[in-house]
Amino acid sequence: MKVIIHGASGRMGNAVYTALCKENDVTGIAFVDKFMPDYPLGLPQKVTETALELTLLKEDYDVLVDFSNHVTTLPVTNFAIDKKIPTVICTTGQTEDELTLIKQASKKTAIFYSGNMSVGVAVLGNAVKNAVLAMKDAEIEIIETHHDKKLDAPSGTALMLADFVKEARPEMTVLTGRNGFMKKQKDEIGISSIRYGSIVGIHEVIISTDTETLSFKHQAHTRAVFADGAVAAVKYLFNKSAGLYDMKMLLSGK
Repeated sequence: MKVIIHGASGRMGNAVYTALCKENDVTGIAFVDKFMPDYPLGLPQKVTETALELTLLKEDYDVLVDFSNHVTTLPVTNFAIDKKIPTVICTTGQTEDELTLIKQASKKTAIFYSGNMSVGVAVLGNAVKNAVLAMKDAEIEIIETHHDKKLDAPSGTALMLADFVKEARPEMTVLTGRNGFMKKQKDEIGISSIRYGSIVGIHEVIISTDTETLSFKHQAHTRAVFADGAVAAVKYLFNKSAGLYDMKMLLSGK
């Protein structure tokens, strides 16, 4: 299996490369990044070629992993459609138009999209959904904390967790950046974003009634957890038919 890493020079791109090198069935890796560094001593292990853009690649590959930026959604989905290559999209912060591009591309090829690539977060989401189903009148708040270099807020993971809540209570709406004079509404999911230091990612979901409170928390210790999830998605998506896939489907084996 040969894999393209789009956004290869970033921190997550490097983590995915390290994880892919541990896989015996990965025989070739392409590095693609507009900030691609030079390699004076030759290409790293398993790397077959590098390119500044996807369209400059000369070889054929089996799966594309995108860990770049959501603004590249159009060229990524165009490449996926043109090459009919299964694509794992790990970026977050997409606009509604960009999410539409992802859905359209999934009609032509296999697309894996998730707001978070951690298996633990997917498990957390299911636990949150079950708790919300059981505590029907509970108030719900989500607190997400990341390093000070993160660009999007709220995080894709926080929005994904909110979607788990809305699966149980479709009437719920999301409020981000609460400020001013306003009372919390009954069907409001409040999301608070905190940024400082070098924190990889902490997400907490608080589910509270007048008589009790549940708190679900996930903390990523290193970026390797997301890289491992991305590699699991690569292996899952390999040879899949066209469609839109996510972490819940990966965990269920569907």
